[in-house]
Amino acid sequence: MVGRPRSEEARKAILRAALDLCARDGYQGVTMKGIAEAAGSGRQTVYRWWQTKAQVLLEALTDVLAEQVAPTPDSGDPRADLVAFLEQTFTLARGVAGQIVVGLMADAQSDPELSADLRARIIGPRRAALRAVLARGALPADVDLELAVDLVFGVMWYRLLNRHADVNEGLAEEMAALLARIR
Repeated sequence: MVGRPRSEEARKAILRAALDLCARDGYQGVTMKGIAEAAGSGRQTVYRWWQTKAQVLLEALTDVLAEQVAPTPDSGDPRADLVAFLEQTFTLARGVAGQIVVGLMADAQSDPELSADLRARIIGPRRAALRAVLARGALPADVDLELAVDLVFGVMWYRLLNRHADVNEGLAEEMAALLARIR
């Protein structure tokens, strides 16, 4: 017996509720019960489509990035493109997307399936986008692109996790200037 088809309206309501709860209560404060209640949905509906809050929030984050992430900039000015990419990335990281990705990363440390899904759906595509921007001339040709990507995202992650400094437009400028000095 096949269950009822997934309602796109219900799916969107559940994902929106998960985002709103995360913004209000933080990643750790989100529960499947709370998501269902906030979406006006039954818990059985939520559990039928997702087994964990991490799965719900990963799908919600994937949708947010699909809607809010502009195409990789290509103005012909590699430094300006890098700054634009980083400003957009850091703006997202300061909001609910950052809360979600930090929470997902924490959960992924003990969940290999979530870890692989997070890399495939969020981290891998963002790394590839940054790599593409850097490869268009923001770095000297002999600089290891993977190491440069690690450097940029490493700074972002360290600041998101440690909260000792902001992830903001100023950081985007600082990172672009630092990368420009690599020779």
